Amino acid sequence: MVWYEWFSRIEEAIMREKQIKGGSRKKKEALINDLNPDWRDLWEEVADW
Repeated sequence: MVWYEWFSRIEEAIMREKQIKGGSRKKKEALINDLNPDWRDLWEEVADW
């Protein structure tokens, strides 16, 4: 896992997922680079949520 976003409501998460899936690969890579420019594995950060 190299990118994530947090939402308090499932409806918001689903809307965002659809928005991202409809975007280009370049936009998806930009999202990752903004949060995680080294493309580290972020699983440990979210594993205990």
